[in-house]
Amino acid sequence: MSMLVIKIGGGEGIDPNGMAAEIAGLVRAGERLVVVHGGSHETNVVAEALGHPTRTITSPGGQQSRRTDRRTLEVFEMVYCGKVNKGLVEALRAEGVDAVGLSGIDAGLWTGERKTAIRSVEDGRTVIVRDDLSGRVVSVDAAFLNLLLDAGRVPVLTPPAVTPEGVAINVDADRAAAATAAALGADELLLLSNVPGLLRDPADPASLITACGADEMDTAHAAAMGRMKNKVLAAEEALCGGVATAIIGSAQGDHPIARARNGAGTRFMQGVTSG
Repeated sequence: MSMLVIKIGGGEGIDPNGMAAEIAGLVRAGERLVVVHGGSHETNVVAEALGHPTRTITSPGGQQSRRTDRRTLEVFEMVYCGKVNKGLVEALRAEGVDAVGLSGIDAGLWTGERKTAIRSVEDGRTVIVRDDLSGRVVSVDAAFLNLLLDAGRVPVLTPPAVTPEGVAINVDADRAAAATAAALGADELLLLSNVPGLLRDPADPASLITACGADEMDTAHAAAMGRMKNKVLAAEEALCGGVATAIIGSAQGDHPIARARNGAGTRFMQGVTSG
């Protein structure tokens, strides 16, 4: 029985609920799986409506993240833990999946380390941000997840995570999914978003890199731009954690999970020559 972690992105144009039937088919086929989801676009819309629009931090290396003050975190939780998570759980249960929606805070499922200082490039200058409520997942309660999986449940997980001191923090959902896949000894990690995969030229869909070996990650990192940098890093972290295959693919169109598993997108594996 294979173990699969599917991360569904939250970018504009992605409908996580539309994948419920395909996920249900995998569960009926006997696969153990965990779903992780984002909610970035919906959060941006709600934050704007509430008069607290999204701000972005760009690191000197080009990685982008949400500027997370306390008010932003509250909006983030409303959307990620509320509307998106419960909407997906509802859609899965309508398909006969015994889904359980949880955030990384619940039961300390994702324990994270808060960043005490973040370097951000603003107007060409590098500044230090010290009051941000963001960080990264450093441990996953795999025993708790396996209890749910052994009971026939399908965990549906979303940020935020929580620090050992009990502080909620925004974490990158791709990297949280990678940490989850590694902790569970997953065979595959799927990172599905609104792009077809890793492109050599972001403006040219025909420049797709179809495969990348674990020893070729420098090439992948050089090609990645913007949010794709986090996805490539997540794929690398999954491989380093023992996951056999990580795939960056499109969440759009019919049967996106099957398409990704059958060769669409960018496949990261041990010993594969880049395509």
